[in-house]
Amino acid sequence: MVKKSIDRSLIRKPAVAGSFYPSDSVELSKMIAGFLSKVTKKGFGDRLVSLIAPHAGYVYSGLVAAHAYKELEGLDYDTVFVISPSHSAYFRGASVYNGGAYQTPLGEVPTDVESAEQLASLSKVVELSDAGHSSEYGRGEHALEVQLPFLQIVLGDVKLVPIVMGEQDLTTSEALGKSIAVVASGKRALIVASSDLSHFHPSEAAERLDQVVIDDFNGFDHRLLAGDLARGRAEACGGGPMVAAMTASKELGATRCETIKYAHSGHVSGDYSSVVGYMAGVIYK
Repeated sequence: MVKKSIDRSLIRKPAVAGSFYPSDSVELSKMIAGFLSKVTKKGFGDRLVSLIAPHAGYVYSGLVAAHAYKELEGLDYDTVFVISPSHSAYFRGASVYNGGAYQTPLGEVPTDVESAEQLASLSKVVELSDAGHSSEYGRGEHALEVQLPFLQIVLGDVKLVPIVMGEQDLTTSEALGKSIAVVASGKRALIVASSDLSHFHPSEAAERLDQVVIDDFNGFDHRLLAGDLARGRAEACGGGPMVAAMTASKELGATRCETIKYAHSGHVSGDYSSVVGYMAGVIYK
């Protein structure tokens, strides 16, 4: 149901706690701290504009995600825009959650109401809605939710603009990215794009497909990335969020994209016959 303003009393409950990540707050905190302890910070500092992080179960992709989130240690932001694909619901454009907070086992992450409403007012492809956020049509979307405990651990108290993309075409992605840039301008803002890469190919084939995404990303060419995804030269279930983040970052003055970690599920499971690819990336000035 589309709403024209935020309902602050509406709280999005965790949908995949206990499956994608631990439902116990102590266990969850220890798991994330363990991942972060294994990663060396490269130190982009306040030049950082956006992160790319995977969204599989933490057992598989948590360590890769930690390479991105490690870069946030010691930094401070007013607002984090988290952009994810929709895995279970189809809708037009992109949906900014129309509620007051997302909840995880670590507590609530409040919506930046002013920024969310401004974003929805700026672009024809963005609406305030629970589409892609609620569990009305089955399991709630995991790709946005799994980013939040990392943000809570690394940044502490932060406000959220939660965005789920029902369509990931170039037009929608660019329009979303340009609108995010307008809202983020002048704020201490971070953008997080939630994306896994290829799915269920033998490892050698997966690595070839994933390298195309990595090369396009490292070249800071969002239109080439969108084209390669559309033509099937590469795969990324969060390709739209990646393109939107690249677009927004360029508008905000970023000049470089860098992949800082790549792995796939076979590195964890030992099964190389059918893997899912994961990358951690940064976009910075």
